[in-house]
Amino acid sequence: MQDHNASTTLRVQRAEPSAKAVSDAVAEATDALIRRQQADGHWVFELEADATIPSEYLLLHHILDEIDPELEAGLAAFIRGRQGKDGGWPLFFGGAMDISCSVKAYFALKAAGDSPDAPHMCRAREAILARGGAARCNVFTRILLAQFGQIPWRAVPAMPVEVMNLPPWSPFHISRISYWSRTVVVPLLVVMAHRLRARNPRGIGIAELFTEPPERVRNWHSNNNRGGWATLFRALDAALHAVEPRLPANGRQTAIDRAVRFVTERLNGEDGLGAIFPAMVNAVLMFHCLGMPADHPDAATARRALRGLVVRQPGRVYCQPCLSPVWDTAIICNALLETGSPLARAAARRGADWLIDRQILDVEGDWAWQRPGLASGGWAFQYNNAHYPDTDDTAMVVMALQRLDADRYGEPIRRARDWIVGMQSRNGGWGAFDAENQHDFLNHIPFADHGALLDPPTSDVTARCVMMLARLGEGRDTVPTRRGLTFLEREQESDGAWFGRWGTNYVYGTWSALEALNAAGVPHSAVAVQRAAQWLLTHQRADGGWGEDGASYWAGNPRGEGAVSTASQTAWALLGLMAAGKGNHPAVDRGIEYLLSARDAEGLWSEEPFTAVGFPRVFYLKYHGYAASFPLWALARYRALRA
Repeated sequence: MQDHNASTTLRVQRAEPSAKAVSDAVAEATDALIRRQQADGHWVFELEADATIPSEYLLLHHILDEIDPELEAGLAAFIRGRQGKDGGWPLFFGGAMDISCSVKAYFALKAAGDSPDAPHMCRAREAILARGGAARCNVFTRILLAQFGQIPWRAVPAMPVEVMNLPPWSPFHISRISYWSRTVVVPLLVVMAHRLRARNPRGIGIAELFTEPPERVRNWHSNNNRGGWATLFRALDAALHAVEPRLPANGRQTAIDRAVRFVTERLNGEDGLGAIFPAMVNAVLMFHCLGMPADHPDAATARRALRGLVVRQPGRVYCQPCLSPVWDTAIICNALLETGSPLARAAARRGADWLIDRQILDVEGDWAWQRPGLASGGWAFQYNNAHYPDTDDTAMVVMALQRLDADRYGEPIRRARDWIVGMQSRNGGWGAFDAENQHDFLNHIPFADHGALLDPPTSDVTARCVMMLARLGEGRDTVPTRRGLTFLEREQESDGAWFGRWGTNYVYGTWSALEALNAAGVPHSAVAVQRAAQWLLTHQRADGGWGEDGASYWAGNPRGEGAVSTASQTAWALLGLMAAGKGNHPAVDRGIEYLLSARDAEGLWSEEPFTAVGFPRVFYLKYHGYAASFPLWALARYRALRA
């Protein structure tokens, strides 16, 4: 009987976190985040991807014959450390091997001097061959292999640079694809037109990764879908391969000139083209193809931009896909403001003042192709990326500014609000960087085998914009908010969850949508809210946390499930449940206990799994700042609700 009572007491204690334990955790995490604030007021955490980015960066130096032995050794060590138990390299922590990532990683390690007979290389080779070999790689990997002469250029889908000459009304005009596709593809068109050949000073090849000699392979298509669009575009691809060598030389030069002008106009200084790694690499290669020496101002700037992505720490060297200071700062400002602490508020004000200086007010970016005449007023994700602000960052910044001091920041808020409203698509939703970017047929062209060519409206971004408008006093009776809510209603899944485009996955999307519905005044009793809350409740793990991995982006895989709980996803689930009126539910108490028990010595949190997304099924991300900030947000809100 005594043991039973002790057990019951333990269960009660676990179910009801003490107010002191929560307050202490909030205070410690607040202090830790303030200590990490930069001198000028902003925050920036590492942004990590899979082995693809460091592998490509290592191989770039072999293309250019600009090998840095010390850097190469550090990158190779990082790549080796990311090899999976199955012998290949995954797209996210704990995931199954991805053949394209694995081929690049193997190639990079061999280029760095690893013997093909080394145990880790043998395991990798066996895994790659068992999955069809290097011929089964995606398009961007095949382009890299073609540059090294490992496969013929006919293995790459036709994408003539002459597409730069097409008029704006053309179905294939670059305005119809996403910002990231645009900045990656335009310089790549020039590289492909020149059939770039890597200098490859060590003469490295990977013939051993093919199940048959590449020159004998006839079907290089990685997407053999038999649908109408796919069949049509494969036939068009074959025709373009036959016609491209006969296209007029003057038209080709005009197209190259237009591509170069596009890149140089958006070169973005040392923050780089599009401020994302793939576009920056292709800009470097484009200038190389054009014969520009390394010390040419544009070429030198492009190289410096890439070097700015490299993380060099003792025993840890890798290349980030981009930098995330605006996003990190906006999230942390919101988390700190949730605490109500004067010190936290002062730190958030310093962060807000840093953000104000980065509002884009005088550049008409590519978004204006669909919204001519709309005044700019957004924020970009990176330090500088004036042509490409995004609605998600902008909404997150505005919510922090509004909560901090709506009067002081009134004009920046107004400019941002007007830009956000102007970027709403006709279906009521918001994409991240462009409006009306929904030309689905383009995802069927052979060049787009990754399926991420477009930037359509999504639930998570739409939810953030709706939440921002509601925080500004524009509730369900206002047109933009009502249209956004209608979009969210249509997008709710049959099981009650929402898809997460930019965070993993249904936990992220469901949190985002519930926050928006709550902010807009949708009753907690509404069917959509109750179904979403129930979905979160049924996916809580035995340890009290929540965890979902990148496999949920493939059809048929479980949703809301992963190998382990994570701090960031637990925080999202808790915030979602509290927004749904479930703040007193025992599951919320258990989730809070999980966060309290998962803190590190600094009073923050860390996690190994990737909980964010670049492109579903293709490219995943680990924001080191997510685990450090979202749990504070959840704990502070829990404390406020209980108070």
